[in-house]
Amino acid sequence: MGHLISIFYQTFIYQPLFNGLILIYNFLPGHDLGLSVIILTAVIKLLTFPLNIKSAQAQQAMTRVQPQIKEAQKRYANNPQEQTKAVSEIFKREKVNPLANMLPLIIQLPIMVALYQLFLKGLWLGNGQLYNFVVKPGELSPLFFGIIDLSKPNVVLAILAGLAQLLQSLVIPVAAVQGDKNDPKYKMSKMMQKQMMFFLPVFITVTLLKLSSVLGLYWLVSSLLGAWQQFILNKKFSQATH
Repeated sequence: MGHLISIFYQTFIYQPLFNGLILIYNFLPGHDLGLSVIILTAVIKLLTFPLNIKSAQAQQAMTRVQPQIKEAQKRYANNPQEQTKAVSEIFKREKVNPLANMLPLIIQLPIMVALYQLFLKGLWLGNGQLYNFVVKPGELSPLFFGIIDLSKPNVVLAILAGLAQLLQSLVIPVAAVQGDKNDPKYKMSKMMQKQMMFFLPVFITVTLLKLSSVLGLYWLVSSLLGAWQQFILNKKFSQATH
């Protein structure tokens, strides 16, 4: 089973991404790897945008039924079986799938892993099979605009990628914390929310300081486009609720 999954991953995810990047690289005047990465990232974000819409719709549905779920949890606090049954009935009645907002992430995760492997090692080692119609570029120049060597770590790109991740985190709607504002548990939950919002950008920055900056460029572009898409979704759903 593991062997079949590996073949599927290589054939339908990693190899198409590798060939897509080389194809863009070959067609671009000047054969700029950085621009090729930007274009490939934009194409991927565009193709996966419908999944993000589905995820946002599912999140909206979950937010809508939260008061009913809270009521059921309070009513059957001492009866876990009845509580589970009541929550399931709410999902069924309101036609809400609690796992729907996780599906896009599950689908996109293999793509993220493939891109990580591709940028980390695949480009520099030639680790990928080209299709017959894709011309082998020879030596792949790692220079971005002839200045930044994308095969080496870059402090500026790492910091910009972390800031872009922070921007994306700020535009993603955060679930409201339930409870009394004077309750220590409420304050603790709010504090943890804020800490988690800033933890990922810092983690991304520190990690990218040690890796090839092609990964930093990808993360920067992906986060900026992700923030832009989320802004569009926020505006769309905000208008829909008014």
